[in-house]
Amino acid sequence: MSDWERSSTARVIPPARPRKLAKVPFVELADGRLQGVVSSGSDIERVYVSSVGAGTYAYACSTNNNRPCGGARGGFCNHIRTLVNEAVLQYGAERVARYLRVETVDGEPSAQSLTMSMIGTRPPPGDSTAAAPVFSRFLRHLAYLELAATTGPLPEMQWFPPTRAVA
Repeated sequence: MSDWERSSTARVIPPARPRKLAKVPFVELADGRLQGVVSSGSDIERVYVSSVGAGTYAYACSTNNNRPCGGARGGFCNHIRTLVNEAVLQYGAERVARYLRVETVDGEPSAQSLTMSMIGTRPPPGDSTAAAPVFSRFLRHLAYLELAATTGPLPEMQWFPPTRAVA
């Protein structure tokens, strides 16, 4: 078994480019979707959980309390477009295109070319039931930010095997 397989830490890939977290505080490529949390442009207390399915580009966008997005009627809303832009900043255009299985016409993909390629297929509205687990993962990530820095183990992460003794 290699060292990284015995390690209790997950490999973290640095972002392709730095991004500001105010507009899209959470973005991930998971569960066969590009998904994340996007802040509302009009209400500081409202966020939207948006997603785009890999391959089908089925889209969903709703508030954190499961109210549908008014802009996602018949196509990608601004929240989904912003999510794609931030995903390209976080992961790089090639990785996002590969994950979503997007074929771009021009050689070098960009957030705009990815969005236009997906829109060109006239994707169907997707199922918004994934919004609750995505928002829950976002809240869990926020909870870790509130913890004080420590070298001791976190109780909920005790299932990771230890790699070395901490003095």
